[in-house]
Formats: sequence, structure tokens, C-alpha cells
Amino acid sequence: MTINSSDVSEKNPASQAGSFAAEFEKYISSGLMETLKVGNIIKGKIVSMNREVVLVDINFKSFGVVPLHQFQDSDGKLTCKVGDEVEVFIIALDSEADQVVLSREKAYQKRVWESVEEAFQNDKVIEGKIIQKVKGGLQVDIGIPAFLPGSQIDIRPHRNLDKFLGEVHTFKVLKVTKDKGNIVLSRRAVLMSERDNLRAETLRVITEGVVMEGTVKNITDYGAFIDLGGIDGLLHITDISWGRINHPADKLSVGETVPVVVLKYDKEKERVSLGMKQLKDDPWQTVHERYPVGGRVTGKVVSLTDYGAFVELEEGVEGLVHVSDMSWTKKVRNPSKVMSEGQEVEAVVLGVDGEQQRLNLGLKQLMPNPWETLHERHPIGSRVSGKVRSTVDFGIFVGVEEGIDGLVHVSDFSWTKKIKDPREIQEMFKKGDDVEALVLDIDIENERLSLGIKQLDSDPWDTIVQRYPVGSKVKGHITSIADFGVFVEVEEGIEGLIHNSQLGLNREQNVNEVYKVGDPVEPEVTNVDREERRISLSLKSIKQREEKDNLAEFTEERVAPFTFGDLLREKIDSSNK
Repeated sequence: MTINSSDVSEKNPASQAGSFAAEFEKYISSGLMETLKVGNIIKGKIVSMNREVVLVDINFKSFGVVPLHQFQDSDGKLTCKVGDEVEVFIIALDSEADQVVLSREKAYQKRVWESVEEAFQNDKVIEGKIIQKVKGGLQVDIGIPAFLPGSQIDIRPHRNLDKFLGEVHTFKVLKVTKDKGNIVLSRRAVLMSERDNLRAETLRVITEGVVMEGTVKNITDYGAFIDLGGIDGLLHITDISWGRINHPADKLSVGETVPVVVLKYDKEKERVSLGMKQLKDDPWQTVHERYPVGGRVTGKVVSLTDYGAFVELEEGVEGLVHVSDMSWTKKVRNPSKVMSEGQEVEAVVLGVDGEQQRLNLGLKQLMPNPWETLHERHPIGSRVSGKVRSTVDFGIFVGVEEGIDGLVHVSDFSWTKKIKDPREIQEMFKKGDDVEALVLDIDIENERLSLGIKQLDSDPWDTIVQRYPVGSKVKGHITSIADFGVFVEVEEGIEGLIHNSQLGLNREQNVNEVYKVGDPVEPEVTNVDREERRISLSLKSIKQREEKDNLAEFTEERVAPFTFGDLLREKIDSSNK
């Protein structure tokens, strides 16, 4: 039986008390009082709301009273209105005040405890929101506070628990202690159960060649582990893309869903090898059709090495521009000075090998080869001038024009002077010196230009026979003494050899005691070999000739006077007669 506020206000307190008692006795005798016990949950209808309380009709003589805040959310907004049916918890039956004290919160909490106990007993899951970190784990709001231990948050451990805050998940109830108000949850148990179910389904369908979707679970330097549903497969870095990959993280991210194909499945060990690039055709199979030799291509520089640069033409297809193909004239030692990673470049296809997956590109081939027309600008025999670019042990390099150097070999410095020590080259030529030379040879294929300095003048050996005929005497000075003879410079840069056998020494004499470097000598020319550039000299022949002349003179002095005197006396005697 329901009463309204006007009915209550018309009665005095004494009559109200007597009426309440009579009504109470009636409920007891009718058996309805079994539902109106402290601690029970009953349904009622909201009949009015003011700033402090809400009156709920529970089909009793008087209305039940519930504090208003139990019908407000965290922002203070009402969650119910007059006429709504709600569940309430009976806190007290106060006959003196003629009212029933109710609680909506306790009704809700009791229902939550009932659902928690049912879930615990029947191994069911409940839903909750993770609201804060606590010692040892997280606190979950399931209608009432519950504890989620750190070990039960996930299948694998997490150091950063903040990322779970605010998330809604399903949990299994591990432990319930109602008298202490403790509830222990596990998300890990739910995940393990789901994984086992997924694993059984995955193992049922998995086979080599099947295409599946998986979630990137973990990324390493050598690949990524993909969760196929309860079972992990390895996607090796070489099977992620046909193109170059420095690290799997360049193409994949944890949590990403990707399509993969099963390359190999070991049922006994439950090992799965996966591939992504195999879902697309190998671009190298038809690379020669798309990039014919001689064609121009455009690509992006993806890697620089000491020997060249790799240019990506499309995903999975890269070409190498070798340092030797970067410039016709410059000696490229560092490719990074010619191009940079990420730069778009144009090149010419020089060679394609689809089987070996090699594609050779060239930059210099975009421009005409200056070496092919060098003979037009500097024909063989013509004079050129330039600055010394560098000195080496075997000669000097002279810059003839931009990017083209010519080599003057040490043998082409002078017709007569011999360079015995590389340090002499550095003394003769300094970097930046102006040099004039003659073009001797042009090797287009090997890009070599040969120059000569001595060729600017005539070869003194061309007239050596005329200047030093055999039998003539020459003046010179000793430049060096060897074991086999003495070298004599007869003119600047030209030496002759007096062999030991032609020095004219007796057995007791030592060449080093008789002759010293710098001593002047006047030997006789005995032989001239222009081809071998050798002059043979002799002191012995001169000495022999002098000895012969001296002997003849001595003989003449001893014999001639006797004969003449005899003849004179004979003539005088004959005339006297």
C-alpha cells in the first residue's frame, strides 16, 4: 500500500505512528515483510527528488529515503529522474520516524559482489577499468575496487604499467575474500585462455604456402616475431622486402597487423618461418625488360660505400654506380662528395644480370667522354702547358685541362740526366709549377695521357758519333769509380766508361789510389753505341801509343847520328881525295 506526502501531512504524529504500526503489523501477517528486511535488495520507483534526498516508493506505507548524491555522477549530474525504477538496499526500518532508510550504492555493491562470486565459482570473466597504480600492481574498478597483481597483467612482463591506465579489459577472478573486501584479478589468465583457443585453431589451419594475418609481437636486428594466433612465427629480415632493409623496424612496428605467407612449418618443433616479400612477384625476374642496357633511369641514393653508390630504382631493385663511372675526368675517391643519401639522381643502365641480381649504372655516361675528343684538342706531337698537380716516385702529373692530367715519366725528363732517387723529382718539380711538355701518346680506353719534357729538345745522342768519332781524344772528369771501371763525363749528362782493362795500370797499381772522383782525364774514344747510349773510352791505348812513339824516338836518337857521321866522314874523305 502506497501513501503520498499529502496523506502523511494530514495526520498528526501520534496518528501517523499508530497508522505505521498497524500497517507494519499487516505486512508481517501477510508475509510481505520477508522482503522488507535489513540487508535485502528491493525494487522501487522514484516519486520525488530534492536537493538532499530522493524518495522511493517501495510499495510500503511510507516512502524510502536515499541521499541525493547516490543518484549523481562524478560531475554532479543526475543519473535518474522521477518515475525511474531503481534497486535499493534496505539499511534500516525506523517505525518511530515512519520511514525506511535505503541505499542505492549498497545495492549496487551487493550486486557486484554477487557477480564476482558467481564468476569466481563458475570460472567466468568480468569486465573492469584499470584506474591507478598500487603497490605490487594495478587497481581495477569493477564496480568495487579490485587488485590486479603485476604478474597477472599480461602474458609477458611489462616495466611501464602507466600505459594500462584507463584501459578496459576482461579479467578472471583468482581470489575472493568478502569479509576483508579483497578481490584478486588476472588478465593474464584470460589472455592465456584466448591464446590457447587461438593456438588450437591456428595449428588446425597452418600449412606451408598458406597466407595468414599476424600481429608484430617483437622486433630484433635479424627479423620480427609475428603472432599468428597463439603461435609465433619468425619473419627474417631477408624475407620482409625484395628491397634493401637496414633494420626490420624500418618496415614494421610492434602491434601492427601484417599479411604473411608460411614458408616452412616444423610440426614437431612448432617452428614457423614466414615471408612478406613472397606475396609479391620477384622484381628481378623481369628487370631486363624494364631497365634495358643503354636506357636512362631515375632513382634515389639509398647507400654510399667506398667503391660506389647504390641507387634504388623501385622497391627491391637497386643499381650500383661504381666510383669509376661517376666522372670522366675526376678521380672519385669518396662518393659522398659527388652525391648524398636520399638524393634523386639520373643514370644510364650499363649492365643487367637478373640471376645475380646486379644492375650496373653510370653517371658519367650521361655526358660525352672528353677523352674521345682529346686527340682533336691535343694531337700527338703538340705542345701543352699546365701546372704540376702531383709528384710520384715514377714522374709527375701535369694538368692539361679540367679533369685531365698527363704523366711525364721520369725517363722523359731529360735525354741525359738519370734520376736515381725519387727525392730528386721533388727537388726538380714542385706542386703548382708551370711545365711545358710534348704529347707523346693518348690511351682513350685506359684514359691515360703520356707527356714528355725532354722531347722538346733534340736528342744529343743523335749526333754523338759526329761529335766523338772513334780514335778522337776527349777531355772530361771522373764522376764515379766502379768495380769494373771509371766513369768520365765528357759533356753535361753524357758519360763514357773506361773499363779497368783500358786504364793502363800495372798489377801493383790500385785504381782507387791512382784515380779520384773529379780528376781530369783525356781518354780516347774506342767505341760509340748510339742505341745503347754507351761510349767506350781508353787511357791504355793512348799510353801504348805514347810508349811506342817514345821508343821510336829513342831508337832514332841512338841509330841515326852514327849513320850520318859515317856518311859525312865518308863524304869528307872522298872530297879530300
